[in-house]
Amino acid sequence: MNKIISLVTIICCFSSIFEAKGQAAYPPHIDGAKEITYKTVDGCKLSLWIFTPAKHKSTNSAAAIVFFFGGGWNAGSPAQFVKHCEYLSARGMVAIVADYRVKSRHSVTAKVCVSDAKSAIRWVRENASELGIDGNRIAAGGGSAGGHLAAACATLPKFDEEDENKSISSKPNALVLFNPALVLAPIDGGEKESNKQMAGLEKRMGTKPENMSPYHNMHGKLPPTIIFHGTADTIVPFKSVELFTERMYEFGNECTLLGYQGEPHGFFNYGKKSNAVFVDTVHKMDKFLVSLGYLKAPPETVVYTN
Repeated sequence: MNKIISLVTIICCFSSIFEAKGQAAYPPHIDGAKEITYKTVDGCKLSLWIFTPAKHKSTNSAAAIVFFFGGGWNAGSPAQFVKHCEYLSARGMVAIVADYRVKSRHSVTAKVCVSDAKSAIRWVRENASELGIDGNRIAAGGGSAGGHLAAACATLPKFDEEDENKSISSKPNALVLFNPALVLAPIDGGEKESNKQMAGLEKRMGTKPENMSPYHNMHGKLPPTIIFHGTADTIVPFKSVELFTERMYEFGNECTLLGYQGEPHGFFNYGKKSNAVFVDTVHKMDKFLVSLGYLKAPPETVVYTN
């Protein structure tokens, strides 16, 4: 098996596609959530939008999840996962969408995106008691580059902000990943990318690609993980998440990969195909979170027949 995932496919294709599409209105207006500033850096205020269950109190100890939007570390909107948050808050979790700096708006490299994601997780954990959250049940989720950020918080040892309290962990307790970019550097045994391509990628990442690659920073005791991925994804190849999942097993970690036959990148988003796949992925996300004790199982249906 050829264990090389094209960096050009994963990274350069990200940049060209999202730069061409542009981005949604920013900053977004998000109804039904409380907006707070979790980080101020270089004059930029970064927000979290927090969705809480009905009658939620600060004395509660609910599980939480923080979602990071996709957009190739270049663009995108925090509004991407609003529907997921509305659903999960209705089911009893505190659900959060996070903003972070991106290239098109803030002229930053991808490693800065990781730093912001880690800051967001740390802020939620640090303020868990005020938010009515169990600090030991904080999941991270995201799509595409946002899925990378969620996984990066769990795997990468670097890129925490120096002025933050490192005694408060920035690592999530579970991962919910949608077509995530998880292999960002060559894998031993495959062809090597050209020096020119590698130099360009390092400039885009702001560090050596392997420093940003969850696959290359795998270790034991990673949080339980579920991955939703289209088998026809040409932006983040399905093979990359297969290799990541295999490596998770090798390290004794729990990882469930759900492949959606023939589906492309971004297949899971709300509004696609009459929401049939959105509903299916949300249902399976729910079952995963129930299995971890983050949600209560819904009541069983009793069928009466004559």
